[in-house]
Amino acid sequence: MADIEKIETGESRGPRRRRKPASDVPENAFGGASEELVEKVVYINRSAKVVKGGRRFNFSALVVVGDKRGRVGYALGKAGEVADAIKRGGELARHQMLPVALKDATIPHEVYSCYGGAKILLRPASPGTGIIAGKTVRAVLESAGIKDILSKSLGSKNAANVVKATLAALLSLRTREEIYKSRGLQIKKVETPKAPEAVAAMN
Repeated sequence: MADIEKIETGESRGPRRRRKPASDVPENAFGGASEELVEKVVYINRSAKVVKGGRRFNFSALVVVGDKRGRVGYALGKAGEVADAIKRGGELARHQMLPVALKDATIPHEVYSCYGGAKILLRPASPGTGIIAGKTVRAVLESAGIKDILSKSLGSKNAANVVKATLAALLSLRTREEIYKSRGLQIKKVETPKAPEAVAAMN
C-alpha cells in the first residue's frame, strides 16, 4: 500500500526536469539543419483501369524540386493516392537534381531548346524584370533560383515535355569563364576609363 501511495503522490519519480523551450533547442539537435528545398507540383494526371469490381484509379504527379541556388530536378511519381504520388515524385526529384549555370539572378545568355513538340526560348533580363513565363516554365525557373528572365513557349503545351525542354535549356547554359577555359584562353581585365582631368591652367 505504501508503494501505491508513493506512485499516486509522485514521490517515487524523483525531481522533475524542466523542459527547455523551443527557442533554446539548437538547430543541430535533430541531426543538423536540413537543406532547404522548394517542391512544386506541376501537373497531376489520373488514369483508370476497368476491373471486374469497377474502376481502379491511379495517379501520377509531375514534381519539380530545387534549392533556389542553381540546382533543380524533376520526377514523375505514381501511386494509388494523390498525396502518395506527390511524395514519391518529390523523393525521386531530390535524387535527380542537377547544377545550372546562372549569372546573378538571371541566365548568362539566350538559349533555345526543344524536347518532343515542346520548344522553349529563354532570354536574360535586367534586374527588376521578374519571371515572365507560364505556370510550367515558371516552376522550373523559380526552383533553380532565377528571378529575372524572359521566356516563351513556342510549341506543345504538354507539361512533361515543357519541363524537360526548360531543364535542357538551363543545362546547356555556360558562363563566360567556362567558355574561355574550354578554349584555353584567359579573360582579359578591362580597366575602367578614368574621368577626364580638368585643365589646371590656361596658357
